Parts: sequence; C-alpha cells; structure tokens
Amino acid sequence: MIASVRGRVTAIMPDGAVVEVGGIGVLVHCTPATLATLRAGEETRLATSLVVREDSLTLYGFADDDERRIFELVQGASGVGPKVALAMLAVHTPNGLRVAVASADVKALTRVPGVGPKGAQRIIVDLKDKLGAPEEAVSAALDGRAAAPAWRDQVHSGLVGLGYSARDADEAVAAVSPQADAALAEGRAPQVAALLKAALRMLSLR
Repeated sequence: MIASVRGRVTAIMPDGAVVEVGGIGVLVHCTPATLATLRAGEETRLATSLVVREDSLTLYGFADDDERRIFELVQGASGVGPKVALAMLAVHTPNGLRVAVASADVKALTRVPGVGPKGAQRIIVDLKDKLGAPEEAVSAALDGRAAAPAWRDQVHSGLVGLGYSARDADEAVAAVSPQADAALAEGRAPQVAALLKAALRMLSLR
C-alpha cells in the first residue's frame, strides 16, 4: 500500500493533482478542500489510499491521516465505492460525517451526489460505531457559525491554486456567495465542491 506521497506539485486540476515523486509524476485524486491547500511548484505531503482494480490503479490523496481513514472506512458501507467515498468527503468533513452517522441524519448524507435516502439509511446502519465519536467542536460548524469563512477561504484558495489571479478569485467568490448564503439560511453548510464548480463556470464565461 502507498500510505503517503511527498514531492513537488506540478499540476492542479479540478479533481486532483500531479505530485512529482522521484522523477515520476503521480496523479492523486483529491477533494476540493485538499486541493485548496496545494500550490503548483511547492512541496507537499499527502496521506494516500491506493484502490486496485483489474484494469486500474487509482491513488486518492488527503490532507491528513484522519481524512484517509474515514475514506477507507466508509467504503465498508453497502454501495459505497471510492468515488462516492471521495464525494462524501467533498461535501462533509470527517467529523461532519461522524455527526451525520451518529445522529442518523439522512438528509445530510443525501446531499452527497450519488447517495439517495435508502443508500443513506444503509450507510448509517453499516457505519454505526465504526467512524468513532464526533468531536464536540463540530456542532459549531454544523449550525453555520464556522461554515461561512471556511468555504470562502477554500474556494478562493482552490481558484488561486488553479492559476487564477487573486482578483479573479475574489470576484468569483462574490458571485457564488448568494448560493452559499441560501444554504446557510436553510441550516446547511455550504458545499465547497459545488461552489468551486460554480465559480469555475462563472470564470469560464468571462
């Protein structure tokens, strides 16, 4: 198993990054939050999980070991493969997933692309007591108090990491703010992945 990679970031894409390790460019699929921490040309270390299939070897990268651990654990649920597991971490933090499963929050889990109500219920049953106890600090993030600055920083950093200027990133963040505000008004945390995609669409139309 490849537990981690360390090297220079040579390229950043919407769904992953290329990290040069020993002269070899390794493609690592990441969540938007993890991508937001990367900068092209700079050194990085990512915790990784290698998924082996008959016709492919796919490497997934994470900002820390806890995120990787949750990625691997949620695949123990019926119907959850690596793509859905990565989508779960794109929508929720590791502790956010712990809270959703511990509180049987079907609505929170169905915000993940590819997860319907029945799938969410299976995830709750299959993962109960497997993800660990959620941290108390998560409650503040869930009611939106910590969500607003987090999504702004992550979307802005993600755009700059993809090569856009800070000014363009500022304009794009302002353009998608109503979408984030609507989510907060409904008691939901803004989805960074969706906001980043919306910002990229806006910038591509300029």
